[in-house]
Amino acid sequence: MKITKLSDTKYRVTVTGEGSPTEHEVTVTPADVARYAPGATAESLLEASFEFLLEREPKESILRRFELPVIERYFPEYARAIRDRTTK
Repeated sequence: MKITKLSDTKYRVTVTGEGSPTEHEVTVTPADVARYAPGATAESLLEASFEFLLEREPKESILRRFELPVIERYFPEYARAIRDRTTK
C-alpha cells in the first residue's frame, strides 16, 4: 500500500496485491483524524482504515473516491475498530 498526499486533505491510496493495483482518492480532514484517531497522522489513519477495509472486502470493491467518514456508513463498527487499531 502506498499513500501519497495530494493536498492538505486529499490523499491517493494505491493498493497492490493480487491482480492490478487499485487507486483511491480519499479526503481526510483534521476533524476526521481527531474523531477517529486522536494523536495519529492522517497517513497512519488511512493505512489503518485500508487494512480494516481489506479485511472485509477486496480492493476492487473499495470506492475509488470518498471522504473517510463514509466508511462508517457501510461498516458501523469502523469508529470503534479504528480507534483500537490506532491507539495500540
